[in-house]
Amino acid sequence: MIAPVNPTLHTTSRNENRPFLKIDQVEKSFKRGKATTHVLRDINLVIERGQYVAVIGHSGCGKSTLLNIVAGLTNVSSGAVLLEDQEVSEPGPDRAVVFQNHSLLPWLTVYENVKLAVDKVFGATKSRAERHDWTIENLSLVHMTHAKDKRPGEISGGMKQRVGIARALAMEPKVLLLDEPFGALDALTRAHLQDSVMEIHARLGNTIIMITHDVDEAVLLSDRIVMMTNGPAATIGEDLRVELPRPRNRLQLVADPTYVRTREAVLKFLYERHKSPSLDTAA
Repeated sequence: MIAPVNPTLHTTSRNENRPFLKIDQVEKSFKRGKATTHVLRDINLVIERGQYVAVIGHSGCGKSTLLNIVAGLTNVSSGAVLLEDQEVSEPGPDRAVVFQNHSLLPWLTVYENVKLAVDKVFGATKSRAERHDWTIENLSLVHMTHAKDKRPGEISGGMKQRVGIARALAMEPKVLLLDEPFGALDALTRAHLQDSVMEIHARLGNTIIMITHDVDEAVLLSDRIVMMTNGPAATIGEDLRVELPRPRNRLQLVADPTYVRTREAVLKFLYERHKSPSLDTAA
């Protein structure tokens, strides 16, 4: 059985059980001249420390807008995002973002791209030797120490994304935000990176929010799948727990009844109850 998430779970205590990350009645509208576009409405979500949450929905439903709000890159129109009871109103090192485009600086080496973030966040608290060791440690996490002296133009797309993930992790963020980080990669590279992210999550226990269009990716990687209704004025349609034990093996999951039921539930939501607007137009 696929268990619906209770949004009030683990929030009753003021101390240990207080919400780690709370998205509280968030609305977002954009104005252009006299026209107003309502992108998000009544978004309420509580995320526990260490959870891996996938946000899925059709194009234009506001997934990336929601991620940018949590990152502090976009302001809410109303409501609030609270991280450990502190309101999010601007970007900060406690929330690191990995975009589909790796955003590496092409004139810096792999090592220098990661160390730039380390110096920015830890310049006043770690010695030069400590910052070097921390940079190497995070490159090792994504298996990229062998390419530390190469520049982005000399490595593959998958390797660039590994460096982007290393750079984000090196900031020691409380929340790692992934905006379709594997969307531009071929299937095999995508699978390898998914396995790497699962390994990192298992080792570090970090809190992750990932935007994706890929149902199989969402079920494989996440503890919860948040499904968005279609825009405009999109909201959370369903919030399901993925009741699969970790560690997970993609080959073994193919025939797992819980995997199959969870995948089917997400597909039914996306393609029966909230099918793509473009499909409506085509019909």
